[in-house]
Amino acid sequence: LKAPGGPQLAAVSLDGFDTHANQGPQLALRLTSLDALVDGLQTGLGPVWNDTVVLAVTEFGRTARVNGTAGTDHGTASTALVMGGALKGGGILGDWPTLKRQALFEDRDLYPALDLRALQKGLLAEHLGVDTRALDTLVFPESGGVKAMTGLVRA
Repeated sequence: LKAPGGPQLAAVSLDGFDTHANQGPQLALRLTSLDALVDGLQTGLGPVWNDTVVLAVTEFGRTARVNGTAGTDHGTASTALVMGGALKGGGILGDWPTLKRQALFEDRDLYPALDLRALQKGLLAEHLGVDTRALDTLVFPESGGVKAMTGLVRA
């Protein structure tokens, strides 16, 4: 990844996050592994980290309330982590509707306030120069109505 002319994109899959019971200790272990992976990537890339964007996403959300076995079940919205030296600033992207009961989606899930395709489109366009038309039709088919989130990557 750091070699001149080398790959510009890598994908890593981490398993074991789909927990439904005794979630606290399991997630702590999984998130520690994710932290070590990102730290190793940053260390290994050295100065190339300044030109790097890391996106960590899950394929499904979770419920906002704990179930009877000290875990959560599959839900609607989720969280994405965006990291790397090529990013501008930091903080929460999108809206944070809170976990108050009246803010939940269908009275059980975190409200889906941001279409992750908007985040992904913005990163792919700004960081890798992927054309908007390709993003709308090839990368995310039939997603022309989802506008790319911009202003995330340093110029």
